[in-house]
Amino acid sequence: MKKLITIVLILALAILLVGCTQQERVYSMGGSMTVYLEPNTKLEEVTWKDESNLWYLTRPMTDEDVAITHTFAESSSHGIFEGTIYIIETKFTDEEMAAYKEYGGSIESYLKK
Repeated sequence: MKKLITIVLILALAILLVGCTQQERVYSMGGSMTVYLEPNTKLEEVTWKDESNLWYLTRPMTDEDVAITHTFAESSSHGIFEGTIYIIETKFTDEEMAAYKEYGGSIESYLKK
């Protein structure tokens, strides 16, 4: 009987994990994820709405702005199930922007190619 309960619990956990989006898992169970902003976009603010919607406020970069990586991290009272979101900015020249637009894929896949 104990073995059956263990199997049921493992299956329930697996179904729960598969049924959640990456954002929901990071919010509820900790871990990390990375968000790549569109090129030449500056992050202003980031927050959660409910447990599955990550909202971030952006603006166009100015000539003086530099691209940086932001870390949006949770600090829980017990130090467990803490989530971290890395938000990556990129700054492209006009030529790089043209090549990116011609590429047609996501900024994440473009940067990793």
